[in-house]
Amino acid sequence: MPTILGQNQYGKAENRVVKITRDGATHHIKDLNVSVALSGDMEEVHYSGSNAHVLPTDTTKNTVYAFAKEHGIESAEQFGIHLARHFVTSQEPIKTARIRIEEYAWERIEASDADARSTGAGEVKHSFVRKGQETRLTQITYDGERWEVVSGLKDLVVMNSTNSEFWGYVKDRYTTLKEAYDRILATEVSGRWRFSWTDDEQHMPDWETSYEQVKKHMLQAFAETYSLSLQQTLYQMGARIIDNRSEIDEVRFSLPNKHHFLVDLEPFGLKNATEEGAVYFAADRPYGLIEATVLRDGCEAKIPVDLTNL
Repeated sequence: MPTILGQNQYGKAENRVVKITRDGATHHIKDLNVSVALSGDMEEVHYSGSNAHVLPTDTTKNTVYAFAKEHGIESAEQFGIHLARHFVTSQEPIKTARIRIEEYAWERIEASDADARSTGAGEVKHSFVRKGQETRLTQITYDGERWEVVSGLKDLVVMNSTNSEFWGYVKDRYTTLKEAYDRILATEVSGRWRFSWTDDEQHMPDWETSYEQVKKHMLQAFAETYSLSLQQTLYQMGARIIDNRSEIDEVRFSLPNKHHFLVDLEPFGLKNATEEGAVYFAADRPYGLIEATVLRDGCEAKIPVDLTNL
């Protein structure tokens, strides 16, 4: 039976790039993991082994490092756009470039004599985010005419120690879960958001500001939503982003429910849940997994359902 070649791409994956920018005694760090995937007129290399249309993957690696020096790294998105445009416009056989970038955040270490920072009066007292845990993500796809920029984050662990309930659910012969009217709500956020910017004629977003603001609205929605389900909280997080950031058309979240169960202390003569607090067992598995897309009205969903492939 005759066979034909289907979708194909190639490139250099996971190029680790650390760019140090020195502003006098003050240094700035951009720490990226960059993966390049190129596709186009590549049938012949698969059929006959001819490399006439193949830009070596080693060259794509070198380009990543050279661009980090020549162009700098303003943001993960801007760096990916520079790379995608270069590969598509400089090599005739290459029709589409996809650049995936993970960015790892670094925080400055404060000197021991630094002034203590005061806590804002509007701070939510029962919401927490684990510092330095999230990984920033972006994927840039360019076909010579249209851009698609999908950014996001993963590994952002958040918790509400109250203001969460779960009751009124379906019960059958296998249901043993007790209804909860005051519970811990915790999750590890994996989210992606798609920008409305698709061509060079449009005004390009401020990528750094956008990321900071999206994360801010996401966390505020998590903290300020009195939750009757993780699904409700997820929707509020996505809706808050769409409502406040005009450059975002679509948001998708994958939220594992990081269950916390009251420990039975009665065998030791102790009452656990009291006004002073309680002790919980943090279970890592199995876990409920809540996933959904939130869209601007009139927009089409384009972010893949399975975020592990993005």
